[in-house]
Amino acid sequence: MVDSARSDLLAQVRDYHDAQSTGPAPFIPGQTPILSSGAVLDAADREALVAAALDLRIASGTIATKFESSFARKLKRRKAVLTNSGSSANLLALSTLTSPTLGDEQLKPGDEVITVAAGFPTTVNPILQNGMIPVFVDIELGTYNTTAERVEAAISPRTRAIMIAHTLGNPFPVAEIAELAERHGCHLIEDNCDAVGSTYQGRLTGTFGRFSTVSFYPAHHLTMGEGGMLLSSDIKLAKLAKSFRDWGRDCWCEPGEDDRCLKRFDLHLGTLPEAYDHKYVFSEVGYNLKSTDIHAALGLSQLAKLPDFIEARKRNWRQLREGLDGLPGLLLPEATPGSDPSWFGFIITVKPDAGFDVPEVVEYLEARNIRTRRLFAGNLTRHPAYIGKPQRIAGPLTNSDIVTERTFWIGVYPGITTEMVEYVIGTLKEFVATH
Repeated sequence: MVDSARSDLLAQVRDYHDAQSTGPAPFIPGQTPILSSGAVLDAADREALVAAALDLRIASGTIATKFESSFARKLKRRKAVLTNSGSSANLLALSTLTSPTLGDEQLKPGDEVITVAAGFPTTVNPILQNGMIPVFVDIELGTYNTTAERVEAAISPRTRAIMIAHTLGNPFPVAEIAELAERHGCHLIEDNCDAVGSTYQGRLTGTFGRFSTVSFYPAHHLTMGEGGMLLSSDIKLAKLAKSFRDWGRDCWCEPGEDDRCLKRFDLHLGTLPEAYDHKYVFSEVGYNLKSTDIHAALGLSQLAKLPDFIEARKRNWRQLREGLDGLPGLLLPEATPGSDPSWFGFIITVKPDAGFDVPEVVEYLEARNIRTRRLFAGNLTRHPAYIGKPQRIAGPLTNSDIVTERTFWIGVYPGITTEMVEYVIGTLKEFVATH
């Protein structure tokens, strides 16, 4: 009876979705918004959310565990740890490396972590939040990533880690930087939030570092609404990360499980009494960064569509790149040599001699319902949050300043159609011709 009622309800959900979704509305140039990013959701996603809600999956449980294992396989990592955001995944990655159990590999306050100046705050914030010193390096125009040469020049005796994001899906030279990290005894953390499905030298990004992170915010390749993932092929590190995520618990049983480890009352840790309940023993100074089964249900449903999403992003980027090629005044993006990006956006820099500036072209596009975004924070060292904070700047940040002044990006996400891309191309050509 219950199973039948559940099936009937889910069938009604599918019918409701079909009734609400009469197909894509006709594209009206200048009126239909062309977003920079967004979630693409279908009947399977709606059904997955409702099914989890019907089962009252209000905490993290079996669906979250299944999503972790499925996503780890897809990204070719041994372990995945689900979090409540990509920002939390970044915090978790760096914080895990502060565990005293790592011995000589432990990160400590005052250690230096190399990162880029032109990026998003949550790649940098965990460095400061853990009492370490960010070392800012510049980027290249065109790829908008740093280089192995810049990173190597920034290494000092205090450098213990490198934490860099793949910019807008375009891989930084991660194989070379991973080799640098290994040679200098540094941890490498890949912020892979914008680059799920990108490859470098034929290998998926997110598989080079000790940790990699992913975001499932609606703007990203897959969405859970909110959520993120930390991935690693180091079993010890993954276990530590799970402890840091789950309040710092020493116990590795899932919430709600009792004595699955068969050691619940057999361990004697710290100065606690004999037979103290292992579920309430804390070995790390952790957080609560867990997600829920309802969010994970959406993530699992979205995961099935990842190949199509990636191909749509690549197709839209190629169409823009070919259609805008040679347009005067604009520096167009280039894939990092040896890479095959799963693009997050299409980035454009206005050249100094263009005869127009970024506010003019952005205003022109926005007035025609073509949404634009800046390259996140631009040069982070120029923001109020970071002025006066501990930091070291390794070399001039010339290109990071150029990005702050003259760079923006437009969308390539799967909700953008070929017709929309053609309108964007035509609009930019029209702007340049009249300016």
